[in-house]
Amino acid sequence: MIEHLEQVRRWQADGRSVAIAALVDAEGSAPRDPGAEMVVSDAAEIAGSVSGGCVESALAQEAAAVLATGRARLVSYGIAEADAISAGLLCGGTIRVLVAPLDAALCAELERRLQASPLRALAWRLSGERAGAHLCIFGDGVLGTLGDPALDAALTADASASFARGAGDLRWFGERGEPAGEVEIFVRRYAPAPEMYVFGASDFAQAVVRVGKLLGYRVTLCDARAAFATRERFAEADEVVVAWPDEFLAAAPVDERTAIVVLTHDEKFDIPLLRAALYGPAQYVGAIGSRRTHARRLGLLREAGTTDAELARLRAPIGLDIGARTPAETAIAIAAEIVAHRNARPGGSLTGGEGPLRGRGER
Repeated sequence: MIEHLEQVRRWQADGRSVAIAALVDAEGSAPRDPGAEMVVSDAAEIAGSVSGGCVESALAQEAAAVLATGRARLVSYGIAEADAISAGLLCGGTIRVLVAPLDAALCAELERRLQASPLRALAWRLSGERAGAHLCIFGDGVLGTLGDPALDAALTADASASFARGAGDLRWFGERGEPAGEVEIFVRRYAPAPEMYVFGASDFAQAVVRVGKLLGYRVTLCDARAAFATRERFAEADEVVVAWPDEFLAAAPVDERTAIVVLTHDEKFDIPLLRAALYGPAQYVGAIGSRRTHARRLGLLREAGTTDAELARLRAPIGLDIGARTPAETAIAIAAEIVAHRNARPGGSLTGGEGPLRGRGER
């Protein structure tokens, strides 16, 4: 709903009714993770996707029925049957999707609240007479209800304690918030965007900034050279900073989700910057350069006191081996390595491989 709220509000402003289809559970092979959403208007207009195309047509029909009755329903789709007309997942998994009407007044209030405070979590009730009820959790309060103030309070406390990890999962409570009860609730958490720091204001950096945004990072471009680090050249960056790289990084927020991409290709910047980056908790640290450059870089880092354990964290030469040459190709190689590293995957070709594709069940 959050991703498509602007579209939902346009439809509602035109007098249309809107339903949401939210993926709340997935087992085995499924194209998307829980939390994926699509919205459907009573004019059969669609935005978003929950399965990459396998069941969207069937869900549009479910949405029409939900809008006609005003009652939410929980639907399941499994392996596609031999009958080509039936809806199912060709990849062999099973998904559950909540289809619920969206109240125009509540959506308008949600839109207003989002201008003042970020959403921390969104909870959907999946069971009982109040199925389809939802609770929006902000840092300064809540919007909506799951059916009982005590249940709302219990869910808010539970979600707030774990919202930083993002993602979505199923929770169970009693009608008045008792733990491990019969009320099934799907909770999607909205963690703040992770930070990506790109150092070196080159053409390669322009491409990395663009792909970093596509991956969902808050991207900062930093370079000590004011003539190169300009907003005009890096319009897509969230922030452009003119500063000595290691001094900037020493004061910047860095945590276990942070990606640091070093494209300066200059030892006077690289060595102090990489020392600081490898000492900290960043999830990914990568540096551009040839193998010869990297060999010399390792020697200088060791001389500066960087330990072997810290050096083992450095991804260099940066990126997966796809034969990248252009800035765009290099940015794709870097992005692919960041994703593979984040998911603890080797980054090779899927062709001819075995095991799960996405780290959740059979693929």
